[in-house]
Amino acid sequence: MALTHRQHNIDMLHGSLFDKILLFALPLAASMILQQLFNSADVAVVGRFDSPQAMAAVGSNGAAINLMVNLFVGLSIGANVIVAQYIGRRETAKIHDAIHTSITIALLGGVLLVVWGLTMARTILTMMNTPADILDLAVVYFRIYFLGTPFIMLYNFGSAILRSKGDSRRPLISLASGGVINVILNLIFVIGFKLSVVGVALATVISNVISSLMIMRWLAHEEEPFTFRVKDLMLGNSYVLQIVRIGLPAGVQGSLFSISNVCIQTAINGVGSFASAGSAAALNFDFLVYYIAAAFTQSAVTFTSQNFGAGDYTRCKKVFSVSMCVGVVFTGLACIACAVWKTELLSIYTVNPEVLHYAEVRMIHVVCFLWLTNIYEITSGCLRGMGHSTLPTVIILLGCCVLRIIWVYTIFAAYQDFAVLMNVYPVSWLITSIATLIAYYIIRRKTF
Repeated sequence: MALTHRQHNIDMLHGSLFDKILLFALPLAASMILQQLFNSADVAVVGRFDSPQAMAAVGSNGAAINLMVNLFVGLSIGANVIVAQYIGRRETAKIHDAIHTSITIALLGGVLLVVWGLTMARTILTMMNTPADILDLAVVYFRIYFLGTPFIMLYNFGSAILRSKGDSRRPLISLASGGVINVILNLIFVIGFKLSVVGVALATVISNVISSLMIMRWLAHEEEPFTFRVKDLMLGNSYVLQIVRIGLPAGVQGSLFSISNVCIQTAINGVGSFASAGSAAALNFDFLVYYIAAAFTQSAVTFTSQNFGAGDYTRCKKVFSVSMCVGVVFTGLACIACAVWKTELLSIYTVNPEVLHYAEVRMIHVVCFLWLTNIYEITSGCLRGMGHSTLPTVIILLGCCVLRIIWVYTIFAAYQDFAVLMNVYPVSWLITSIATLIAYYIIRRKTF
């Protein structure tokens, strides 16, 4: 059956790129930001209506949660790439099988995450030097959050499938719906029922369930060969291998990123509860700005994958240039906004002066330099779209993970200053960007 382009889809193989990348990336950025707002809303509600300890308990979970979740979410990039390449080649039968293999991987990964989260919560958080006054609360949030991970996996893999065919709008709609419900339930559970950390965790799980079910319903009603059917779930060996080959390096990268962030969070926890809470508040804006860069990265992955599959290498080069320029501009504007209105923005999460101090330090030393992440992220995204996933992963791990761990145990250990600890981010971004660009141009010259 011939592939059809419905109103939700963007034709990535023909026409101008600037407007299409914008139309694809902006809803995707909004989707990622809304997904982060699930956790941000939790931090904001407990920070304003409960206690600094509850706020720190929720915020300090981020690095540990991402440690495992990112491994499986990274696999969804593999699903995106192979489905998009099959679309470029018009191999409809393989599209069907790749989609159902991807959803099976999502379900199995979600179950594994539930087991891991329930059994390892206290061990992981204790290893992170979580302050004693927030440890029990942090464990409760961690365990409840992981009960919802099968739905997080379904959402991410289902969204990757929709994006592979040029649809970034419906993932936004589903997350917007879940996000509104999350905020409402946060307020009801925390203010109305006084459930504190338990309440915000339950609200997050429920919102993830709603978002994922919306995605799966849309997939069930897609035109062939994109239609999802439960009876067609499978684990095709060739598709699993392709998804793992492309997605596993990205997942390992995300998880090892989290290991370096766990080391940094451990150092932050050692400064005290106020530093932990302040970092958690500013980290929300760290994520929000970063997700703008991540949206243009995902655009680069998907546009490159389809055009690489179609053999249009000249268009692949244009995808890189347009994505990089637009990504840097949009992320830079967000960085400027965070610098100008840092106090007003941070007051959304806390009014405690000591917490605000640490939050503003992170905002100045980290968030204001996040535009640098476009350089290595978009470059590695284009490489993955071309089927080269391992090399950019190795470069990013050395530059953004190993370097950060060394920094924590050497430079920060010598100065014991919160600002010095935060400086590791822009330094690692700059070094990684230079190395990734060199690798990209070498591989592109050989491949094209």
